[in-house]
Amino acid sequence: MAGYSGSKDDYLKRLRRVEGQIRGISRMVEEDTYCIDILTQVSAATKALQAVSLGLLEDHVGHCVVDAAKESDEAAAEKVAEASAAIARLVRS
Repeated sequence: MAGYSGSKDDYLKRLRRVEGQIRGISRMVEEDTYCIDILTQVSAATKALQAVSLGLLEDHVGHCVVDAAKESDEAAAEKVAEASAAIARLVRS
């Protein structure tokens, strides 16, 4: 079971909202909207995706890592390494 299962509907709502933002950005480009206005919307969509990422990461640590820690030290170390790699990817993006 995924760590975000309890929040799945909230994540899907957020992602649908982001999807709408992206469609709006595409429409702005098609309509030759002022560059700065488009960049403002790109920034808003990026922040929304970052919020989803942080929520998923929190759920992963709170569920998957905690469950692995209860299982064994090795399983916990594996999940912590996995979470660390995910954090590194998020920081680079």
